[in-house]
Amino acid sequence: MPLKWFIGAVMLVAAATAQADPAKDLKQFQDYFKKKFPNVEFADYANGAYALDEKFREQWKEMEEFPPYELDVDAGKALWEKPFANGKSYKDCFTEDLKDIRAKYPYYDAKKDTIATMEGALNECRKSNGEEPIKDLKRNEMAQLVAYVAMEGRGQKINIPTPKGGALKWYEKGKNFFYTKRGQLNMACADCHIQSSGKFLRAELLSPALGHTTHWPVYRSKWGYLGTLHQRYIGCNEQVRAQPFKPQSDEYKALEFFETYMSNGLEWNGPASRK
Repeated sequence: MPLKWFIGAVMLVAAATAQADPAKDLKQFQDYFKKKFPNVEFADYANGAYALDEKFREQWKEMEEFPPYELDVDAGKALWEKPFANGKSYKDCFTEDLKDIRAKYPYYDAKKDTIATMEGALNECRKSNGEEPIKDLKRNEMAQLVAYVAMEGRGQKINIPTPKGGALKWYEKGKNFFYTKRGQLNMACADCHIQSSGKFLRAELLSPALGHTTHWPVYRSKWGYLGTLHQRYIGCNEQVRAQPFKPQSDEYKALEFFETYMSNGLEWNGPASRK
């Protein structure tokens, strides 16, 4: 690693141990990647690792011509429009236009002192209409519903307000998770996706943390199905031999909130396909 990148990475990690200043963190975080990859357009970070490698990007574009998640989006639309037993449907739970719903999440819910996520909102909608919540929060119906809402909201910009008050507590929780080493391999999210971003781990190009949450849910060829963001968090924890948390746990909701805030200014462009 060139010395200037190493110094930049060290500064980011050092900032993680200091008192949270989200606005300052955001600038340092995004500036780090702009300096490390000066030829990458900011908007391209929404495409993950494919922003860094032209060969892989061309292969990905070919795959996107016949996206493997297309049937899942159709299934999500059918679920969205299917009436509940009381005659209402998902659309009755949201005041926003369909195209604006994805960009609303995640956000800090002051009344409940928690981070509201897209998946959580869909299950709250079900419960408020007398339906059982979806139990599988990693794939299948939940991933399909989010894929449909995400597809309809493509092009909207991430714009999470600077965390203050109660939101700051959740931001700090997510930030600490991102920079804390864990598991038998003693690795943090930052080890792969800041210091080692752009490097290969076997045949896999490590993605930059900037843009991590823009494109979910994702159909991964490795999985053979469409999965949610928290399914990926689980997989990452397992890869470093750490005990994963449950999807929609406080830990993963905080991490999602932190990572999404750090991607402010990028476009929502899910669902997506990956190797």
